Order: sequence, then C-alpha cells, then structure tokens
Amino acid sequence: MTNAAQAYAMVASELADPRALEADLLLRAASRLQAVHDSWEGKRSELDEALLYNRKLWAIFLTSVTGTEHPLPVEIRQNVANLGLFVMNQTVSMLEQPKRAQVAALININRELAAGLLGR
Repeated sequence: MTNAAQAYAMVASELADPRALEADLLLRAASRLQAVHDSWEGKRSELDEALLYNRKLWAIFLTSVTGTEHPLPVEIRQNVANLGLFVMNQTVSMLEQPKRAQVAALININRELAAGLLGR
C-alpha cells in the first residue's frame, strides 16, 4: 500500500487543491455505496466492489495521516485515523454479514468528511 500512498501523494501535490481531490474521492466512494444501499436486494457483488473501493481509499488516508511528515495537527490526524479504523472494521463486518444500516454509516462518514474538506 505504500506505493499507492506515494502515488497519491505525488498526484495530490501536483494539483492546485488536494483537499478538493480528497473530497471528490470520498464523494465518489459515497456515491457507489449509495447506489448499493438504494437497491439493496441482490447487489452483493456491487457491495463488495464498493466496499473494496472505499477500503482502498481509506487505507491511503490512513497511511497518509499516520505518517510523521503529515502537516495536519496531531489531534486532527488522530481523529481521521480513528474514523479510518472504524471504516475498516465496518467493512470487515459487512464482508462477513452485510447490513444496510452499516452502509449508510459509511456513506455519512464519507460525505461529512468531504464537506469538511470543502469547507462546508
């Protein structure tokens, strides 16, 4: 995952607003999860794909915010890391026993963090 985090960091540093990129990725993941949530029955393969996308995204965030070189204050980094661990735990739980309410929780987390990144 280190290579993915390095690639993400390189692309983010080349863009004018890395926060907007992060928000866009979170909203994309939320949209994929929302599509599964809205048509819950018979969507196991779509759920697995959406969870994988979301998990990869959060793995990159976790790798980034837990690095000592990250510019955010320690308290904010810890909060994002805690959210990331919650997301990972929910994902594992849903892979074993999918529940629609858990998908809604992940959607809300992604949307709220995206809103924060965009200053809303």
